[in-house]
Amino acid sequence: MHDLKFVRDNVPLIVETLENRRMDSSVMDGFSALDQRRRELLTEYEGLLAERNRANDLIAGLRKKKEDTAPHIAGLKELGARIKGLEPGLAEVEEKEKEILRNIPNLVHPSVPLGDESANQEIRRHLEPPSFGFQPRNHWEIGESFGQMDFPRAAKIAGARFAVLYGDLSRLNRALISFMLDLHTQEHGYTECWPPAIVNSKALFGTGQLPKFKDDQFKLEGRDLWLVPTAEVPVTNLYQEESLDYDSLPISFAAYTPCFRAEAGAAGRDTRGLIRMHQFDKVELVKFSKPEESMDELERLTSHAEEVLKRLGLPYRVVALASGDLGFSSTKTYDLEVWLPGAGLYREISSCSCFTDFQARRAGIRARKKDGKSALVHTLNGSGLAVGRTLAAVLENFQAADGSVSIPEALRPYMGGQASIVSKGGA
Repeated sequence: MHDLKFVRDNVPLIVETLENRRMDSSVMDGFSALDQRRRELLTEYEGLLAERNRANDLIAGLRKKKEDTAPHIAGLKELGARIKGLEPGLAEVEEKEKEILRNIPNLVHPSVPLGDESANQEIRRHLEPPSFGFQPRNHWEIGESFGQMDFPRAAKIAGARFAVLYGDLSRLNRALISFMLDLHTQEHGYTECWPPAIVNSKALFGTGQLPKFKDDQFKLEGRDLWLVPTAEVPVTNLYQEESLDYDSLPISFAAYTPCFRAEAGAAGRDTRGLIRMHQFDKVELVKFSKPEESMDELERLTSHAEEVLKRLGLPYRVVALASGDLGFSSTKTYDLEVWLPGAGLYREISSCSCFTDFQARRAGIRARKKDGKSALVHTLNGSGLAVGRTLAAVLENFQAADGSVSIPEALRPYMGGQASIVSKGGA
């Protein structure tokens, strides 16, 4: 969220930002007139309040002198009526202005390529896609061949876009979570965090999911509580309305949560498998940074997410998102895309983003310096990684002609030394 004065003084920049993001800039058409009207009403309102205060002081003085206050009391009542009459109009204008502010996205960092999704830029690649002497299968075909990935029974109890994992695949899923958390906490310096998987509206507003993306969330009926779409929401809001020690920054957390998305992608897309689920597991990396260090922290956070893929031996590429493909709160985002042989393409497995002070202003997160001055912190986060998509990538990249799947070396300690998963029809 942006400061009102900043928006007031930079309307052309906000319009440019909206256009670069391929968003409707007409939201700003009436902003200046609305803001001018609010300031006029506020000036009149505050002037009447000051006049009423002076009248109260005068009446109090007259009463002490035991002089007649009746004429002044009549005037005071008239002032009260005028003040009360202004309040609904002022409240309406202020709410309209706040609504505009709530729906203005973050500014686009100068290094971000301009354009829609087609303007995304590949930054680097790691490993070449593997070659197979057979037609590689999709991960759901592999999982179902093991009898350990069950979509029909999940649909029976929860509906479409859910899955049940059994046996080795369930254990492999858990191994991935443990491996990711251990790597980030033991080697990358993150503090492990296990936050609630249910949050209130204020938390979702703080990170930018509300109000714009309300329909993407799962809400608990009759309660101001929502299932988390990502650990970004509860972890970022740990410091909601707090002032941190500036010298303690950066603060870095790694958190595992189940994640819930009511909107699981475009209709008819990725209807099979683990790619777009209503419920999925994710290890999230969240940072609170000094403003002057946040872009360096973004590079560092991205490298930490990449390291998971490197340790697993998975081919991937890093893509800088163009302005029209950025998330609402992000100023700059790198997507990590892993190679899926069954589909023959790269698919997103992590988004690593810097939000500057956009989320911190919404959530009220500041840091106090030694001189007593405070500043809004910068927040960052990225998947480290999406677990279901990582599981899919492991199954597809390490499949063999006999139907088995090799377990990456990095995961074998978490699987009791097990080196492969064998298909029912395999060796």
